[in-house]
Amino acid sequence: MHPMTQPVRVGIVGLGTVGSGVVRLLMESADHITRHAGRPIVVERAVCRDPARDRGLRLPADRVSTDIRDVSRDPSITVAALLVGGLEPARSMMIDLLEHGKDVVTANKALLAEHGPELFELARKKGRSIAFEAAVAGGIPIVAAIAECLAANRIESIRGILNGTSNFILSTMEEEGADYADVLKLAQAKGFAEADPAMDVDGTDATQKLAILAHLAFGVWVPWGDIPRTGIEGVDSDLMAYAGELGYRIRLVAVASRSGGKLAMRLAPALVKVGTPLAETRGAYNAVSLVGDAVGRMFFHGLGAGQMPTASAVVADIIDTVVGRAAITFRTTGVLDTDGPAARMGGMDTLEKHFLRVCVNDLPGVLSRITGILGEHGISIASVIQHDPSGASGAAVPLVIMTHACSTAAVERAVAHIDASDVVSGKTVCLSVLDE
Repeated sequence: MHPMTQPVRVGIVGLGTVGSGVVRLLMESADHITRHAGRPIVVERAVCRDPARDRGLRLPADRVSTDIRDVSRDPSITVAALLVGGLEPARSMMIDLLEHGKDVVTANKALLAEHGPELFELARKKGRSIAFEAAVAGGIPIVAAIAECLAANRIESIRGILNGTSNFILSTMEEEGADYADVLKLAQAKGFAEADPAMDVDGTDATQKLAILAHLAFGVWVPWGDIPRTGIEGVDSDLMAYAGELGYRIRLVAVASRSGGKLAMRLAPALVKVGTPLAETRGAYNAVSLVGDAVGRMFFHGLGAGQMPTASAVVADIIDTVVGRAAITFRTTGVLDTDGPAARMGGMDTLEKHFLRVCVNDLPGVLSRITGILGEHGISIASVIQHDPSGASGAAVPLVIMTHACSTAAVERAVAHIDASDVVSGKTVCLSVLDE
């Protein structure tokens, strides 16, 4: 048999939701995949915790085991799909696979965000590749877009909705006027949120994806724990209503941009203008907006999670590995720039509009006190919303302020000044405002 017609034998490590979807796609779309890869791709071995469990897959029992070595030590297997979550044993498994000469495809963003430099260095040392399209934004081909299609561009900024659970919660709160706690329960009932949703709603998941995107776009590794992060737990229905009154929606937005050799990154709820692509991203969908110096602004939208969207990205990476594209992509993304903008990350000031909700005591002169503090810090006010109070005189009432574009650092100082005054009750909510 001619070498280019011999089947490529792959190992699947993990037969959970995504792993089972990958096996199903490789088998059910075999002819289509062969046309794209130029050779048949067959599942030679699979490794999982419970081989006896019925997953509805046409895998012979003698091809499924619990031992990673059945994949890593099999000389006929050239590509391994590592589809287990968490840090361990996933890290040890990837090291074992790379040490034994396998090219690796993975969907594990936590592993790459935490141990990317170590694993990339080992892969380069062994002459192997790591493909990770499925680790960021599920079925959206953002890795290929940045690393290949936009290779002629210097990426200037990235904005993204990178977590489907939090986006489902926020968009449902907006549409139904419901509170966070009630919508979280709904998301769990529909399968959009885990029983323990902490990593989704506190921003961990999206921040890890942002760290990977920053590596792709800017050629640096930023420890994900160093990226400022605010989750969605503090977003309430009143905030949603005020945002709507001003012509905005609230989304959990990941931002990375560079300017003057500095890199600014954050993940936080933000106001996005109604009618813009990010504002219209609803439900469990993800979206990425980026700006390249040659191509300008581009937008990518699609399902960010789920069995088959993620399996689609994994299988695409397997095909790219087989035909050699993954190795080329990995060579361009595997370079670590320790002297790049990440070395100067932090303390970067940006000019943005801001939304403030201040709970003030309903007393004469309070509005002038608040606007005076903002003026002291050089912040110009674009609009103010103060509804008629319904409580007793002197009770706390919300005062909503939209600023003109101003220094983020100045706003932070002003908010600290406001919260230290004797006319407010509780902490001020401050959100960035994105108009495009």
